[in-house]
Amino acid sequence: MSKRDYYEVLGVDKSASDSDIKGAYRKKAMKYHPDRNPGDKEAEEKFKEVSEAYEILSDEQKRSQYDQFGHEGVNGNGGYSGFGGGGFDDIFSDIFDMFGGGGFSSSGRRNGPQMGPNLKVNIHLSFEEAVFGVEKDIKINRNEECSKCNGKGAQDESDIHTCDKCNGTGQVRVNQRTPFGVMQSVRTCDKCHGEGKTISKPCSNCSGKGTEKRTRKIHLNIPAGVDNGSILPLRGEGELGTNGGSRGDLLVYISVDSHPFFTRENNDIFSEIPITFIQATLGDEIEIPSLDEKKKAIGRVKFTIPEGTQPNKIFRLKGKGVSNPNGYGKGDQYVQIKIEVPTDLNEEQKDILRKFGEVTGSDATKETKGFWDKIKDYFS
Repeated sequence: MSKRDYYEVLGVDKSASDSDIKGAYRKKAMKYHPDRNPGDKEAEEKFKEVSEAYEILSDEQKRSQYDQFGHEGVNGNGGYSGFGGGGFDDIFSDIFDMFGGGGFSSSGRRNGPQMGPNLKVNIHLSFEEAVFGVEKDIKINRNEECSKCNGKGAQDESDIHTCDKCNGTGQVRVNQRTPFGVMQSVRTCDKCHGEGKTISKPCSNCSGKGTEKRTRKIHLNIPAGVDNGSILPLRGEGELGTNGGSRGDLLVYISVDSHPFFTRENNDIFSEIPITFIQATLGDEIEIPSLDEKKKAIGRVKFTIPEGTQPNKIFRLKGKGVSNPNGYGKGDQYVQIKIEVPTDLNEEQKDILRKFGEVTGSDATKETKGFWDKIKDYFS
């Protein structure tokens, strides 16, 4: 069975803010939580459904991919990973608190390995670079392990000590009296701040943080077919994780220049081609701008104008559009004919046109004849 739209699952519209999405999820999760609906398989499935919807829509990158490509945009590419994924700590803490705690603590989850924050960078591409793909080098500033202490945060290894308050666990147990009796919870150690260790002599270079800001050059291989507003994720190129967690991602936001004679809609391109009255009447073979993938540039192709081509006629050149960046075929090129009416004619040219008008009379075209027939019928 096909999945429901994630916005529909949470009961919000596509313009909903992060706080709206979070609030909607809390209400749904409370309603369908298994502890509130023991043995109810339907409630259990709905709980999983709203949890999946929240995991996608609460993540900026995943939400953007979902908005562009639907469920296919997140399947197998960082999509729903069940209840083990991050981003649910505060909400699950609320839910478990509602049922008495049971020793659950979101801080315990936070003291484990945490993925580093994502970084964002904006790059500007020309129309040709976006259409044909391009390789670029960019520079970003991000946290790296301290070059002096190698991330330890201390002047020397001997300056690192196991925290004597939590015995190196990073957590302390706290007893709390509630209307249901004494409940025990686990909290982050306030002495070592969850690190499980203390430092007597911090590193003079990083002041004990273990990291320092450095500039790093990143090589980008931008695929052909990216469009204005596309987001290119680079896995593991974001900020450092904590407690042994992996790096975050680098999100490359792409903006694209307009083009002098092409406009683009998805993978199709559109252009207007001016021709003369004579070319439209008698037909002609001309060269028009088109995409040349081999040369990765704007080239030319031969185009035949049929006899009697009418103004604003649109011709389709199949497969002459932009390649889909995900490898799903190519778009088309659409050519709209614009017929230029001659101006500043000399007397000889005007006489030729007058003679042409006398020869053709009102039978010049079917459309003209049909129009005057309608006028005649209307006034008769």
